[in-house]
Amino acid sequence: MSIDITTGGTGDSTTPSAIQATTRPPMVYATYPSLAGKRVAITGGGTGIGAALVDAFVKQGAQVFFLDIADDASRTLEHDLRTAPRPPQFLHCDLTDLDALAATFAGIEQQHGAIDILINNAANDDRHQVANVTQKYWDDSFAVNLRHQFFCAQAVAPGMKAAGGGVVLNFGSISWHLALSNLALYMTAKAAIEGLTRGLARDLGADGIRVNCIIPGSIKTARQMALWHSAEGEQQILAAQCLHERVEPEDVAAMALFLASDNAARCSGRDYYVDAGWYGPGA
Repeated sequence: MSIDITTGGTGDSTTPSAIQATTRPPMVYATYPSLAGKRVAITGGGTGIGAALVDAFVKQGAQVFFLDIADDASRTLEHDLRTAPRPPQFLHCDLTDLDALAATFAGIEQQHGAIDILINNAANDDRHQVANVTQKYWDDSFAVNLRHQFFCAQAVAPGMKAAGGGVVLNFGSISWHLALSNLALYMTAKAAIEGLTRGLARDLGADGIRVNCIIPGSIKTARQMALWHSAEGEQQILAAQCLHERVEPEDVAAMALFLASDNAARCSGRDYYVDAGWYGPGA
């Protein structure tokens, strides 16, 4: 998930109040012929970055299955893309329930064939105070932000191996690189995902499975705007970025398309930032 701050340094000499976010034309994605017809599973695909990922891969002609617990938003997205040559399919799945996770992926493979591309996007960046963290909150946080990424990869790996290869894209976060406040558990999980990416890339590479990590910066999503963003905080983020423009979900989707395509055939075990060069507090 993306993150935001409301306090902190600017990272350069630019005055925050002098920086304005700009509106740009809709993203026109590059076309990757190798993605057409691929079976793509996207977790957390109903809203935010996940919804942009669903839209982007559908536009490539991929067969997209997206998992989420946000039923209303997911069904709306599914309806909006119903006229695509290969419309996406929404599957309700609580990824913290490992039995449900396994059953969902087994059902996809049984009915449609093995997944070619897995995008581990789902997460929850709720803020928390150190003093308020309980054992249950700890366990729940890692279940929603880290654990499922491994078990989703485990579920699709045999099918990818049988097919001669595949792609796993894990989602990390810029947050722990910047040491942001009130996100200790989230940042711990996201740091671990980079280690998980390297481990899976090594262990699955012999079977032709590429594994990479995408690290979003502060992404302008409806959730972020509703819960964490303020006018002052937005100015501070823009000032701290090398590029003084907001990063949109489509920017992240564009990176995912490339890394999932055959054009990235020799990319594995690495981290790819989409953050406009954000060097914030603690960097």
